[in-house]
Amino acid sequence: MTTISKKILYWSPRILCILFILFISIFAFDVFDEKYTFWQMIWGFIIHLIPSFLLLITLIISWRREWVGGVVFLLLAVLYIYSKPGSQLSVYLIICGPLVILSALFFLNWKYKLSQKK
Repeated sequence: MTTISKKILYWSPRILCILFILFISIFAFDVFDEKYTFWQMIWGFIIHLIPSFLLLITLIISWRREWVGGVVFLLLAVLYIYSKPGSQLSVYLIICGPLVILSALFFLNWKYKLSQKK
């Protein structure tokens, strides 16, 4: 594997995860359209950011332990599918698709690191 391929394999799941966290965080701004008080909007905004915080914590742990990212992102995708039965396929693809891709990329990175240790 070339040096560029190693860097792409290392950085792609991390950068894509950051972009996905930013994408998910955008949905938290819908709380400001409601007719709530200032503090209710702030509290609602924080509550809506909980998935982003969970993804960020997972990314921090997965930065050095890629297998954790592989497992957790796949579990989050499955959990989302079971928590939203009957949703449209496009919703599953938009939310679960990136999670499955992130899981695969972290697993690939972990597998590569294991092969280098042997």
